Amino acid sequence: MSSTTKALSDGWVVAQRNVIKIKRVPEVLVFVLISPIMFVLLFAYVFSGAIDVPGDVDYKEFLIGGIFAQTVVFGATFTGAGIAEDMQKGIIDRFRSLPMSPSAVLVGRTASDVIYNVLSLIIMALTGLLVGWRVREGLGDMLLGFGLLLLFAYAVSWIMAYVGLLVPSPEVVNNASFIVIFPATFLSNAFVPQESFSGVLETIVLWNPVSTVTQASRELFGNTSPAVPVPDDWSIQNPVLYTLIWVVIILVIFVPLSVRQYRRSSSR
Repeated sequence: MSSTTKALSDGWVVAQRNVIKIKRVPEVLVFVLISPIMFVLLFAYVFSGAIDVPGDVDYKEFLIGGIFAQTVVFGATFTGAGIAEDMQKGIIDRFRSLPMSPSAVLVGRTASDVIYNVLSLIIMALTGLLVGWRVREGLGDMLLGFGLLLLFAYAVSWIMAYVGLLVPSPEVVNNASFIVIFPATFLSNAFVPQESFSGVLETIVLWNPVSTVTQASRELFGNTSPAVPVPDDWSIQNPVLYTLIWVVIILVIFVPLSVRQYRRSSSR
């Protein structure tokens, strides 16, 4: 068996362990399911009358793509918190004593968080349909939109995995990720149109990968207005490609960094 095959096989076992954990800690599932519903309802009914979206797009349809992006990015923090918790409890050392691939723990942890994000997207989509969101493109574009969101979140989860191996506790992971992810999502077009920003802030928003994955999902779901011109910036003109470039960059950098840090951390 090749090292890659062994890593994937062992990683799947670890992923199953993390998913089974939901039965033993149902609070995790409650957070995964309730949080998306809360965000959709809060923004759809509290801010829909206060934010004006250019064109003929209803704010609720404009909003859902941003809520999707925010939720899957925040969902990626489960990876870092889970790894930090396992490190703290000594579970990683137990894994290290087993005849398994060194990268299996990270592969399994990031894979299980994809499952969490799938559940979140399903719940958000159903809630969005109830408040008036509609997919106005074909099934293929819709699936591509969801796939792009999950792929971007998967890449972010490797950043969180690296953070989880560096810090001493899940609480530190949550605080550190909040400091980065919170401004990244709000300095984007997730909740307000990019036309609301100006100067340097507008440039940051247009080149923010959270903005482009949001824009890409809106276009694939058919939640944009042809009457509103797209800015000339290459990133927002090609949101799918730009997002994929970011996914590749993040994975190329943080997968080897995380695996190397895992070996260092485990050898203490």
